[in-house]
Amino acid sequence: MKVTIQYGEKGLDVTIPDDLDVTVARPVPQKPLDDPRTAISDAVDHPLKSQPLASIIRGIASRAGKGAPTACVVISDHTRPVPSRDILPPLLERIEAAGIRRGQITILVATGLHRGSTPEELRRMLGEDIVAGYAVVNHDSKDGARLANLGTSSRGTPVLINKAYAGSDLKVLTGYVDPHFFAGFAGGRKAIVPGIAGDATVMENHSARHIDHPNARFAMLAGNPIHEDALEIARHVGADFVLNVCLDEQHRIVKVAAGDMEAVHDDLVQFVRKTMVVDLDDYYDIVVANNGGYPLDLNLYQAVKSMILGEMAVKEGGTIVSANEMRDGFGSDEFEAIIKREADPRALIKKLVSKELVIEASWQVQTLARAATRAEILVASSMPESAFKDVKLGMKWVPGVEQAIVRAVEKHGKRARILVLPAGPQLIPCVKGSAEASCKAR
Repeated sequence: MKVTIQYGEKGLDVTIPDDLDVTVARPVPQKPLDDPRTAISDAVDHPLKSQPLASIIRGIASRAGKGAPTACVVISDHTRPVPSRDILPPLLERIEAAGIRRGQITILVATGLHRGSTPEELRRMLGEDIVAGYAVVNHDSKDGARLANLGTSSRGTPVLINKAYAGSDLKVLTGYVDPHFFAGFAGGRKAIVPGIAGDATVMENHSARHIDHPNARFAMLAGNPIHEDALEIARHVGADFVLNVCLDEQHRIVKVAAGDMEAVHDDLVQFVRKTMVVDLDDYYDIVVANNGGYPLDLNLYQAVKSMILGEMAVKEGGTIVSANEMRDGFGSDEFEAIIKREADPRALIKKLVSKELVIEASWQVQTLARAATRAEILVASSMPESAFKDVKLGMKWVPGVEQAIVRAVEKHGKRARILVLPAGPQLIPCVKGSAEASCKAR
């Protein structure tokens, strides 16, 4: 059997012996939009639970008095496959047509805690015309001078938000909705937290106690403290207009919605639940998972999400095969240092939850550690074996996916049940009777 999985920019063909018990699970096929820009324009002109964008801008202009109104449009950064070059033109055309001058528009790149997108990455994401014609600014979560302090959430999270957004007359969010490994779903409020929030805001929202909550999982929103905290902050900060999309396995737009932040998110989440969540009868001995290909599998830090996919479907003591290109290596010096220092995943989780150990991106190592307590994790990537020689936290290097499967079958036997998830987080496996089994309805 040959299966093509999402890996890097070109995908990866994996050959699995025909005599093995293999299930390949794919999302419900969706037809990409024939004319994405027309569909986006139509969504902007017919918003959900919102006035048309032009009417919103007219109201803002009247309140602004003699001063020229400003606009801030938030976009995803280089680690996300959002087709901003298709999303932005219809939005920008309407913003300018409604009276906000181009020089008063800021395009703010929602980096969260990531590095800023490079000029080359921005040109790839946006196209030369937008990069040359507008003020495009990377958010910097650590630059206190560029953050507005807007109080504290009911959960005690400091609300530090990029001043360019907080101070704009028109606030617009863009992004995409798909399952997220601890916030339930991406999109909507996540453009604000973590997208354009200060590091103290992100750290508290993504705290170890929140990550440890049983509802902080893929496809779960109800009772999810990370989602609920971020939503509360987003409501407080405000968003005048939101445009979100859903993408297929090739990162093509299959659905678009615009208007009110919560209405847009709810609409697209319901779509995703029907197309990207699958019920499984039981756990599998071996699960082969990936993070969706480039740019989602740029580094090991991001690739942890594929291990959480595997965690949802693998039996206790099973094997997760994580297949991601990871051309940028580990992705975080702190992350690399932790996984090379900490060898006991259970002890590490306790240190993080008790705050004995406080690190910036604790959620990646915490979720990795959780997966490692459940199953063996074999990592197949472009990273050389030498890069993994000092890694202690639950992961083992393998030269390729086929070799990983052979190794796992030797461990679990020829009758081992194997699940392949070739589309990354485009498909979320929910085993009947598991804690996550209700995720279709939550």
